[in-house]
Amino acid sequence: MPKLIATHEVDDVAHWLASPKRDEVFAGLAKDLTTFVLPGDSNRVALSMDVADMDALDAMMKSDRGAEAMKYDGVRPETIVMYIEG
Repeated sequence: MPKLIATHEVDDVAHWLASPKRDEVFAGLAKDLTTFVLPGDSNRVALSMDVADMDALDAMMKSDRGAEAMKYDGVRPETIVMYIEG
């Protein structure tokens, strides 16, 4: 099960951290989700997780459900960068 780290910008860091959407959307796709915040006056955040099925994760990210969750969380999709454990 590969580890994935995704970095991105959000509109409101406190809202993103408190959001229940992350657990809802990634349930069954990933485990051990950990959030990170870039210190200082920034909206840059990161998320690490162990991914069970990369194809299923990719499909979810491209789905309406994934888009709705990102919108709810204030994620700026154009800023997402994903790193896969090598």
